[in-house]
Amino acid sequence: MSSATRDVVDLRSDTVTLPSPAMREAMAHADLGDDVYGEDPTVNRLEELAAEMIGKEAAVLVPTGTMGNLSAVLAHGGRGERVILGDECHIYCYEAGGASALGGLIYHALPNRADGTISLDALREAAETGADLHTSPPGLICLENTHNRCGGVVLPINYMAAAHAIAQEYGLPLHLDGARIFNAAIALDVDVREITRHVDSVQFCLSKGLSAPVGSLVVGSRPFIARVRRMRKLLGGGMRQAGVFAAAGVVALREMVARLADDHANARTLAAGLFEIPGLSINIDLVQSNIVRFTLNDGHVSVTDLLAGLRAHGVLMGSMGGTTVRAVTHYGIGADDISYAVQAMRAVLA
Repeated sequence: MSSATRDVVDLRSDTVTLPSPAMREAMAHADLGDDVYGEDPTVNRLEELAAEMIGKEAAVLVPTGTMGNLSAVLAHGGRGERVILGDECHIYCYEAGGASALGGLIYHALPNRADGTISLDALREAAETGADLHTSPPGLICLENTHNRCGGVVLPINYMAAAHAIAQEYGLPLHLDGARIFNAAIALDVDVREITRHVDSVQFCLSKGLSAPVGSLVVGSRPFIARVRRMRKLLGGGMRQAGVFAAAGVVALREMVARLADDHANARTLAAGLFEIPGLSINIDLVQSNIVRFTLNDGHVSVTDLLAGLRAHGVLMGSMGGTTVRAVTHYGIGADDISYAVQAMRAVLA
């Protein structure tokens, strides 16, 4: 099937999703107020729903996941303290160094393993304060689940529990970049609270697999969320009639979580198809959610040429640097789109 007879199959990210008809309807009829005054009823309803689903006391709506993570880090840590995290995590790689640039915190990056985890021994060593006045004290630990740069892998619950135990032993908060936390819960076949009970705070996105047009939430204890609200204001994230897009977030949480399983199934189908194509290398065991990472081993074709060739066939994927390519399944991508993407890949590499 040629690109002339179909829409583009956009697998660059699950951020390209468009709101569902139910979301558009909810947005058009949302009850509104001034959110900075705490008077937007739709925002309040969304925050209450998010806190209940995640299993924490309170939540706050922010425009983006980057602002959510930064607000949380600034609320947890102080100037000169260390943010202990993985060297492949989103906060470290893709959030513009905000904690250092704006908060005076220091990134202490530890190696991420292929499964997204950080060695517990390394976490413990980094968490130890020690008596040396020359070193900066630890401020918090950050984990990511699912883990984007590691290919959407899911951190096991027992690992989350062990990392949290280390954080508690040293009196450190544990923040989870859970941009795709509901993908992790679906992959593990557990209630999301089975994951989040092992962390002190969570940021999750409405605008990825949940398909809302904008917005993320930070969830935690009431005193913590009060500090996050202040940080949100400091960062310019105080919003007025935000219920316009919060309404889509309510629909996302109520209607779009269970369907993430379809995205996971499509990702596995895509991975299986790519596995059979000469010139590509993929570890199928690491395809655990809606992200598929693979490497190009054909020395006659560059990643740039590969992506251009796919685009000519109406298929979009993204480069992760070097010879690594990423494809992400999401709302709006069906089984026929996956089949077509595999056909297009075969055609480009033929």
